[in-house]
Amino acid sequence: MSRRRGERWGHFVTRVANAFGLVLLLVLATYALGSLTPAHGWTAALTALVASATAIVGLAGADARPAVLRSALLLAVVGVALAALSAIISDSEDLLGASGLITALLMLVAAGAILRTVLSETEVGFRTILGAISVYTMLGLLFTFLYVGLDRIQSSPFFGTGVVLKGGDFIFFSFTTLTTTGYGNLVPAGQPGKMFAGLEMLIGQIFLVTLVAGLVSLWRPGGLLRRQRGD
Repeated sequence: MSRRRGERWGHFVTRVANAFGLVLLLVLATYALGSLTPAHGWTAALTALVASATAIVGLAGADARPAVLRSALLLAVVGVALAALSAIISDSEDLLGASGLITALLMLVAAGAILRTVLSETEVGFRTILGAISVYTMLGLLFTFLYVGLDRIQSSPFFGTGVVLKGGDFIFFSFTTLTTTGYGNLVPAGQPGKMFAGLEMLIGQIFLVTLVAGLVSLWRPGGLLRRQRGD
């Protein structure tokens, strides 16, 4: 999707958001940040900020109700503020954990809104495909923030004691779990981590096989344009 000649940038951004293209770009930005930076300190606050923006743009593109958008904005502000406060007071584990859980909740609401929009489409088009891919990748981010939150608030580390974590390990584990790749180098040490990891595997496989594959098989690029010309 390219900018039309003479089109205002504001209108172009709105058009991209409605097509879920901006959502996917923000998802990729969040993925890059989560992969290249550690899940603590100011980098964690920045990742929470970009992830929250992803959720808000996703809700806006899915035409969520104003009340839902306002609530999501409030949650986003709280989540980012908690992550920033954690960085200020020497990486407070509980504050960062609460921020992670709030961000996961935002991702859940946004992914649900986009999925509802995708399923309500009467014709499979580029917007529908982008929406489905956005939801799938947002699921990986959702579980990433859930795992980070659990790691910070539970009594024992998510991957157990003795495991030296590097930047991006949580998001790496989440996406390998979502795609059922399962390298085995990172494994949840106990509950509820094992339960959520199993749930992510099931959701990832069901979503990819049933929805994304089905939509791609029904997609006929240029079909709407050809019908309009025929009329």
